[in-house]
Amino acid sequence: MAKSDGNVKILSVNKKARFNYLIEESLECGIELKGTEVKSIRSSKFSYSDSYCKVKEGQLWLIGFHISPYDFGNIHNHDPLRERRLLAHLSEIKKLGKKVAEKGYSLVPLKVYLKKGKVKIEVGIGKGKKNFDKRESIKERDSGRETLREIRNKY
Repeated sequence: MAKSDGNVKILSVNKKARFNYLIEESLECGIELKGTEVKSIRSSKFSYSDSYCKVKEGQLWLIGFHISPYDFGNIHNHDPLRERRLLAHLSEIKKLGKKVAEKGYSLVPLKVYLKKGKVKIEVGIGKGKKNFDKRESIKERDSGRETLREIRNKY
């Protein structure tokens, strides 16, 4: 589990999304879940692998987001890969839909957290990075580590 800030408890951050996309804008959304899905998310049994968001018929949908079945859920368990509706204002959904219609833009989940007991997902709109951009990110990260290592060794 990641850090928590007051009444916000961060469950997971999608690091791969920030590596593969240049995130321009982000939006906090609620998510429509079934009972056992909430329990699985609270115990951090979910995965971002190949998940993305799509605007269909004026609604925002989360696709490919894997939530493991709850261990004690018996017959009331859910389909782990079902499409889940994200809850956002209509004007925000329309704005995101227009942006995604442009070539090269995608909607990806960035972060899952609990806010006042409710499960929230931060969705980001980003443009896919090229390979040279990714190499640049790796170089920056490595140089940052090197400087931290040097500072630590000095003291």
